[in-house]
Amino acid sequence: MNQDIFTVVEHLQGQVPDISYNMLAAARGLASFTGGEVVAVLLGHNVKGLASNLAADQVLYIDDPMLADFTPDAYLSVLAPLIMEKQPRAVLFGNTSIGADLASVLSVRLDLPLTYSCQTITDDGQLVSQICGGKIMAESPLSDMTTLITIIPGGYKPDEGQTTASPPITQLDSPPLDDLRVTLKQYIEPKAGDVDISKEPILISVGRGISNEDNIELADELAEAIGGVVCASRPVVDLGWLPTSRMVGKSGQKVKPKLYLTMGISGAPEHVEGMTDSEMTIAINNDPTAPIFDYAQYGVEIDLFDFVEVLIEKVNEAKG
Repeated sequence: MNQDIFTVVEHLQGQVPDISYNMLAAARGLASFTGGEVVAVLLGHNVKGLASNLAADQVLYIDDPMLADFTPDAYLSVLAPLIMEKQPRAVLFGNTSIGADLASVLSVRLDLPLTYSCQTITDDGQLVSQICGGKIMAESPLSDMTTLITIIPGGYKPDEGQTTASPPITQLDSPPLDDLRVTLKQYIEPKAGDVDISKEPILISVGRGISNEDNIELADELAEAIGGVVCASRPVVDLGWLPTSRMVGKSGQKVKPKLYLTMGISGAPEHVEGMTDSEMTIAINNDPTAPIFDYAQYGVEIDLFDFVEVLIEKVNEAKG
């Protein structure tokens, strides 16, 4: 086994998401501990150009028409033999639907340890992971054998995983991919919503702490007072209180507002993935252990119904 840290780069329709850069930043810290190199693993078809800004010591690029779009079968057929051959010290995946598909199956197939929901890596190689919805942070040492690790957003900034100097690229042959059980037929884009929350500078985001649909009106009043737009975490959308176009998180929109004010949102990793690039986050939650306070610059530990009505009143008074 060598001491290199492999990072499986995610990409979709020609775009590399921030989570891939988060992983590269985490890999750099882990490689400093092991003494190895950061190796980005890029699978796809005619996507070599995506490697140009990856902050890696080298890129292993495998090109095949069957890798043009992600399917678990194709990626697993390539990654399993690659990991067995190279035996890196660790392989990093995003804590996403793609990363979960790959890391969990590879762990079983190759009988390798898996550390899930890792947020940061300490200088001495401790993997710091979220458990219990982010309310507990658990530390575990890096195993002596190849370890699979899924990385959540929040511990590193995407620009820490980018570079202006293109890394060297080594193109490897793909194994035969003729007998796949699943192939992608088409992408179905979601219908356009009433607003594009990804472009809004001020967002009021509501979670299950809002209690019932009627209380969305309170968030609307606050949004109107400060010139913002209401959005939500997944539980609120799943209940049908707001449309899918208003959902922030891993399965919704990624937003970068100047102000992200949360009402009754706990701060699960799936939600944080969509709002971690907000310039300022303010959290309102009556649970002092809520993970959202770890990401917010300002927080109010109070029942949101006791606070928001007063806030609306004060805002309107200030506006005259």
